[in-house]
Amino acid sequence: MPYLEESYDVVVVGAGHAGCEAALACARLGLETIMFTVSVDSIALMPCNPNIGGSSKGHLVRELDALGGEMGRNIDKTFIQSKMLNESKGPAVHSLRAQADKQDYTREMRRTLENTDHLTIRQAEVSEILTESGRITGVRTFSGAVYHGKAVVLATGTYLNARCIYGDVSNPTGPNGLQAATHLTDSLKANGIEMYRFKTGTPARADRRSIDFSKMEEQLGDRKIVPFSFSTDPDSVQKEQVSCWLTYTNEKTHEIIRANLDRSPLFSGAIEGTGPRYCPSIEDKVVKFPDKERHQVFIEPEGLYTNEMYLGGMSSSLPEDVQHAMYKTVPGLEHVKIVRNAYAIEYDCINSRQLKATLEFKAVEGLYSGGQFNGSSGYEEAAVQGFMAGVNAAMKILGRDQYVLDRSQAYIGVLIDDLVTKENHEPYRMMTSRAEYRLLLRQDNADLRLRTIGHEIGLVSDEEFEKTLKKERDIAAETERLEKTNIGASQKVQDFLRRHKSTELKTGATLAELVRRPELDYVMLSEIDEKRPDLPDDTAEQVNINIKYEGYIRRQRQQVAQFKKLESKRLDVDFDYSAVNSLRKEAVQKLNLYKPMSIGQASRISGVSPADISVLLVYLEQRRHRETNV
Repeated sequence: MPYLEESYDVVVVGAGHAGCEAALACARLGLETIMFTVSVDSIALMPCNPNIGGSSKGHLVRELDALGGEMGRNIDKTFIQSKMLNESKGPAVHSLRAQADKQDYTREMRRTLENTDHLTIRQAEVSEILTESGRITGVRTFSGAVYHGKAVVLATGTYLNARCIYGDVSNPTGPNGLQAATHLTDSLKANGIEMYRFKTGTPARADRRSIDFSKMEEQLGDRKIVPFSFSTDPDSVQKEQVSCWLTYTNEKTHEIIRANLDRSPLFSGAIEGTGPRYCPSIEDKVVKFPDKERHQVFIEPEGLYTNEMYLGGMSSSLPEDVQHAMYKTVPGLEHVKIVRNAYAIEYDCINSRQLKATLEFKAVEGLYSGGQFNGSSGYEEAAVQGFMAGVNAAMKILGRDQYVLDRSQAYIGVLIDDLVTKENHEPYRMMTSRAEYRLLLRQDNADLRLRTIGHEIGLVSDEEFEKTLKKERDIAAETERLEKTNIGASQKVQDFLRRHKSTELKTGATLAELVRRPELDYVMLSEIDEKRPDLPDDTAEQVNINIKYEGYIRRQRQQVAQFKKLESKRLDVDFDYSAVNSLRKEAVQKLNLYKPMSIGQASRISGVSPADISVLLVYLEQRRHRETNV
């Protein structure tokens, strides 16, 4: 029986946030790309929270944008509220978060995909990967059609053998009741790929008209909006924003939950998958924090053209009747009408330690993987992995060097390094605390860190790259001017200092010295700085941070230099570590399993101790001497 047969350069399986970024990267690099989805209506779907960014996740989106990805540009077109989080803290943890109009976000991303040259979208379920002598050759769909490809990127999200659960109800569907993908797992296992079973969840959606907002705290967006994308004109995103709202659970809520824990599939054993520790369900919170009198509940609009409101902070898999009872105990939700029940979702994903740092499978050449399929959680984590998997698939086909961002370069580097070197028994979530060099890896300087790489890849235009180079020059010139400009103890200066509760000058001082004072900053000094150039806000921000945190930044750069030394000590991926007699057995097993690319990466593998690294360094040095003297 004849079947459809087509050939492409790259095959992308999945059209969520990872799949979209992978497909766009490959197509924009000129490769003929086909992207499969079980439903074209699920392209860039936001099945859970209606926002992009947040603590540490905002860093990922801005880094993705700096490299040439699409997510930042897309949210800038479709946001309905924007807020810079953690502004009361230092710049290392500032993070942008934007509420999205869910339908607009999906529609706009789909429009971008459909109008990208070299990109084909196909609605079909991929049921099998095709390999030959340990190398990927393409995929087969459930209908029997064969699509040949030089590389395949798997970005299946939460759809593989998905099951949505609340109470006794268990539906074999993907998120939002969409079709699950039920055939690919067996093919992956047959190719030696180890699978995990993970879980995530989502709260109920409610009808806006049934909510009493007068009993809640209004959460407004920023007066001055900062765009996610470095390509977006800041003036174009200054617009009227919608409000979000904050309320809290109470002891009555917790009593209802505790009384019905025996009916929760999370505690009865009906849910087998492991859930994210840092995004627990409300029943999890009540059990694990019994002394806490209340938990936050964020009421967030799903869009401008719908009355659906997202009840953030109260994800659950409790039965329907319990959900209705517990939500109605929350102030402002006493008469709430539920539009969609909360549910947990179980799905198949991989053990990400099977991947190289390029996100290519060690066991199957040309097969790449990105997103929640890698055992991570979140739209943002998914998008950056999909992008890097797509870029490296393209690089392999084009015969170019593949890209691996290290931990000192980007949050993306931290995320991927953690996934491929650490044992992750739950969905991985990015957090600022995971980044050792977070003062250098700020969200505000992502373009200065990564635009060069995006330009090298071919996904950042010459025009955008030149803008970044000009910004670098302007920052350097203005920093030098401030360091060299002395300001005397004039009456105007002394009045200014008194007004800002800053110590008056006894002698002259440089403008940079004043910027370093905790109570002052670069913007304030415009009042007494007569020769100040007119700089864009983002450039002025860099000048302020570079001067104010100069000592801390210098110290962290020294730490990075030490880190780079270990990263530069390359390891042969085919090396048999059992040849190193003094290594502990566990270290030998783990090193032979992971096959690290460098001493630095080896040092981060669970089960490899600092003593093992010392032994390895001595062995490598002795071997180098032997080879030199031969």
